[in-house]
Amino acid sequence: MEKHAQTVMGNPVNLPLRLEADPQPVPGCAHCDKVAMDRGHAKVNGDGSRVSDCNVRLRRHLADEHS
Repeated sequence: MEKHAQTVMGNPVNLPLRLEADPQPVPGCAHCDKVAMDRGHAKVNGDGSRVSDCNVRLRRHLADEHS
């Protein structure tokens, strides 16, 4: 006689939503200002992917040029 395991759905997994604050441009840096302006336009247009891309660009720039 074959035994069949019964499968059931388990409880949902709750993952915390960790949102980091947007990186801030360094005052007086033209590159920082440009990326921050691009990010602002993306936010206004509801383009979350572009906002994220701008944040990555700004974080890399901050690490490379302002650390």
